[in-house]
Amino acid sequence: MKTSLHCLLILVISMLCWEALGQEMLVGFAKKNITPSSPIWLTGYASRTQPATGVVHHLWAKAVYLESSPNEKALIVSTDLLGLSREVTQGIVQQLQLKYGITQKQLIINSSHTHSGPMIWPALSGIADYHLEDQRAVSTYTLGLINTIIDLVGEAIANKEKMQLSYGHGQVDFAINRRQLAASKVGKMLAGPIDHDVPVIKAEDAHGNVKGILMGYACHNTTVQGDNYLVNGDYAGFAQIDIEKKYPQAVSMFLLGCAGDQNPEPRGSLVLAEKHGKKLAEAVHMLVQQKLKPLSNSLQYDALQITLDFQKMDISTYQKELVGDDVFKQRRAKLMLEAINKGWNIDHYTYPIQALRIGKEFTIVALAGEVVVDYSLRIKREFAPQDIFVAGYSQEVMCYIPSKNVLSEGGYEAESSMIYYGWPGPFADTVEEKIMKGVHLVMKNIGIRSRR
Repeated sequence: MKTSLHCLLILVISMLCWEALGQEMLVGFAKKNITPSSPIWLTGYASRTQPATGVVHHLWAKAVYLESSPNEKALIVSTDLLGLSREVTQGIVQQLQLKYGITQKQLIINSSHTHSGPMIWPALSGIADYHLEDQRAVSTYTLGLINTIIDLVGEAIANKEKMQLSYGHGQVDFAINRRQLAASKVGKMLAGPIDHDVPVIKAEDAHGNVKGILMGYACHNTTVQGDNYLVNGDYAGFAQIDIEKKYPQAVSMFLLGCAGDQNPEPRGSLVLAEKHGKKLAEAVHMLVQQKLKPLSNSLQYDALQITLDFQKMDISTYQKELVGDDVFKQRRAKLMLEAINKGWNIDHYTYPIQALRIGKEFTIVALAGEVVVDYSLRIKREFAPQDIFVAGYSQEVMCYIPSKNVLSEGGYEAESSMIYYGWPGPFADTVEEKIMKGVHLVMKNIGIRSRR
């Protein structure tokens, strides 16, 4: 009798512990095909001279809905796209708030930054000068994308069920610091920080079936380059396909980290993209097979906007560019001079920062734009020993976000890329400290203090 009571007591305690560790989290996954159906221009490379000619594999928008209580809800959306514009993101947020009561603070949208996906107008529009029909195609696709994501979220909410979330970390090593590589080719030495961390969140239903896998990595999806005219999700697309083959009941989602200065190596073909994707998928698979750490049943989130200043530029710079020989500088100059003549403020940019804490154990810091890896490493360092993934390319992708160090070094990420994105010029050297101040504030608001 004592033995039976003892066993019963152990069972009850185990059940209570299981509840406390997150058994009651409601989770719902959904996915929708967002592959363009008509010939459409791909984005990411200024060298392309024609629209896409075919499809290697489908592109997807995917969502995971999280609900720890009626008042604690969050949503993560991933897209196999270069990045969303502010126009698209605001349209999504407005409709989600009206339809489902989901606010900006509760929503993270992350783009994989594949350079083999359709143009999302007007993100990176400086690389293009489309004829009427081509413009109509990319604009129609962009408008349709908003409705697709709203429907996607509705499906994810409808699919919610009790699940256990758990997490862990793996590594893959095909990302390299491209600034360091470029400098070495001309005999210069630059710092070459990298972040090979692969965070993974697994979602299991009450029967132990894997229903969802979220993975992250900090590396540009540029294995295939500007000579490619076939729609595909690069290594991240191949990785998600491979994982979903291994776990046929699951939705696999990819979140891109601070990959602004990180490239896959080697690169240059679809074969290499698939190889990198399989390497990432295998690392995730090996991790998912292990006993991961459970995530407890709570959600905390916060978001804010800060002001990032641009370096002061003389109007004569744009006047000279407008009559120069560089077509991309001409396009940027035209935008700037029109803005100046209309009295618009081009001195600064309003920049979004977010944080989502899942349980007490894991936090996603979401930063907009093409964030360089210095931010990931600094945030992890300043908030150690908290378990954190820093996702760049979130909400909107409007330009590169350099660190103070990258700004001082100059080059593409700091300076010339701003021409293609259509901005006045480089950011002021206050950019890093302003962003970090914002990160510290949102982290404080979700109950996480730094070591500083």
